[in-house]
Amino acid sequence: MTYDVHDAPPPHADTAAVGPDYSGGGAVAPDSAQTTAAWRRHVRSVAAVVTTVLAVLLVWFGLVGPDQVSRLTVAAFVRIPVEGLVLVAVLVVLPRRARWVTAAVIGLLLGIIAVVKLVDMGFYEALNRPFNPTADWSYFHSIAGLLSVSIGHAKAITFLTLACIVGAIVLVFTPLAVVRLSRRLAGHRTTSLRAVGAFGVVWILAAVFGLHIVSGAPIASASAAGLAYDDERQITAGLQAGQTMQRAAADDPYRTSGADLLTGLRGKDVIVAFVESYGQVAVQGTSFSPQIDTLLRSGTSQLAAAGFSSRSAFLTSPTFGGISWLAHATLESGVWIDNQQTYNDLVTTARPTLSTLFKRAGWRTVADAPANEKSWPEGKTFYHYDQIYDNHNVGYAGPNFSYATMPDQYVWSAFQRLELSKPGHTPVMAEIDLVSSHTPWAPLPRMVDWNAVGDGSVFDPMPAQGQSPTAVWRDANQVRAAYAQSIQYSMGALISWVQTNPDPNLVLVVVGDHQPATIVSGQGANHDVPISIIAHDPTVLDKISSWGWQDGLLPNPDAPVWSMDSFRNRFLTAYGR
Repeated sequence: MTYDVHDAPPPHADTAAVGPDYSGGGAVAPDSAQTTAAWRRHVRSVAAVVTTVLAVLLVWFGLVGPDQVSRLTVAAFVRIPVEGLVLVAVLVVLPRRARWVTAAVIGLLLGIIAVVKLVDMGFYEALNRPFNPTADWSYFHSIAGLLSVSIGHAKAITFLTLACIVGAIVLVFTPLAVVRLSRRLAGHRTTSLRAVGAFGVVWILAAVFGLHIVSGAPIASASAAGLAYDDERQITAGLQAGQTMQRAAADDPYRTSGADLLTGLRGKDVIVAFVESYGQVAVQGTSFSPQIDTLLRSGTSQLAAAGFSSRSAFLTSPTFGGISWLAHATLESGVWIDNQQTYNDLVTTARPTLSTLFKRAGWRTVADAPANEKSWPEGKTFYHYDQIYDNHNVGYAGPNFSYATMPDQYVWSAFQRLELSKPGHTPVMAEIDLVSSHTPWAPLPRMVDWNAVGDGSVFDPMPAQGQSPTAVWRDANQVRAAYAQSIQYSMGALISWVQTNPDPNLVLVVVGDHQPATIVSGQGANHDVPISIIAHDPTVLDKISSWGWQDGLLPNPDAPVWSMDSFRNRFLTAYGR
């Protein structure tokens, strides 16, 4: 039989290879199966490359990543970490089992370092300092509360949940990333060791010549080891803080009888008023300081018309952006208190505070802390106040203004009613904490006639008429504007109260507790805050004439700057025997 060329199969073709008829479906043609297998191999290859790249990035952040948002740039990652060179050299020479265990342990340590860096970023933005692993855990509850009043409870919960998830991911995946990279490096041992040698030479040259691509980020990096060392030092210092506090209490030169204390202020009502977030940026060097300066100059003139004089300077606060009680404790005790651990240690000692010494000298001592909604045992056991006012016992029936449980004007009105208006009262020494200028600076109250303050219900409509925190915090310029308005309100209320109650025996120490957060102060701001002493009796200011403080409520850039812990002893020396 013959075949026509057009009907015959190709020469040497095996008809069996053609296979069965696929028209019924269910099976995959060989060409299609090969294509699918090739595609899967390609996907696996790409996934492997992507996974390795992500592993490198995660490890690289732990090794050289910055701990401040302002330094989070591409150039900051163009560095050679000496820790990475050592890590590669160790991993490629270890046997398989030891390499796996070592990689997992080092990965966990790098994960912890990476999480600390992320936490540091938040602390630098809020407090202008890194996280302290021994002392700062207690602040997270306060941070959660502050976020709730700033951006709303639901958004705060969402933000904190996402932050915890990110932290968990970093802690879990960084060890896995190091293990994966160790396998890759071990598979190219010779190349890896040569690379370590070459980059090691470059690292040494960069270190010797101090080479940088961006300021603060040397090419020869040892930042991961430096961060771990700094944290270790903070932990060690925290463990030793108790002994330091005990020595400070024992060495205090003012453990003396009341007869020699504060003789230059006998018969005076003395108020130490902390103005929340009242920092140097409020009065100098910012776009909003001119309007606050105008108010302070006007206030100086208004007080002078009422018979009061004032002098001002700056103190350097131990805290920034928050944690106000550290500043209060520093000024009152004369001991530098810059973290919660030292505060906790201080309040267990017998170190006499200003309030304790005033009490010993015969004053009735009062704390007025309107933001306190819980008991404050240290007020009795350490500061020894005769009376503590808080949110619950000043008769306030008005609304909250975000963080501020009541306006500053009501605080002054209630204090006048509860303490100073009593005929023939014992001279009072009081610490009053003014919180209308506390973050988030919105909504703000407005001044009303002092006779209309009453129980505070006059303020009921004001929160709804003001800006909400969520609206203000969408834009940094609005935040700064709201901050400036809050300082104007707080200082304006204080000045107005003195004018309305021109007591010739009144002495005021008005001081900021700390600078506002970096969104207002800017990166790298100092810790300086204004301080003013206001008095009707000219002999009060005469006793501090040697201090070099400037006349009026507004200190200029040439005003003296003291450490806040030095104020107590200078004050006691000026007004005592």
